[in-house]
Amino acid sequence: MSDEKMDAIQAVVDRVSSWQDGATESTVEGELRDGFGEVGVDVSDDDVRKLADAIQDEHGAVSAREVLSA
Repeated sequence: MSDEKMDAIQAVVDRVSSWQDGATESTVEGELRDGFGEVGVDVSDDDVRKLADAIQDEHGAVSAREVLSA
């Protein structure tokens, strides 16, 4: 995955995780999908779920690169 794409994914993850504390996983997934659409980045359903799970579990800073490389 290119650095540019990862930077865009990380920006969306940071934005969603900063204000989604306590939101349901489906809400977090929806917000991630909306954010990825806004920045024009295609992210697979599996990767969206992985990122949403990490946001729900971490309740703080989430490294998209670490989540997606696991």
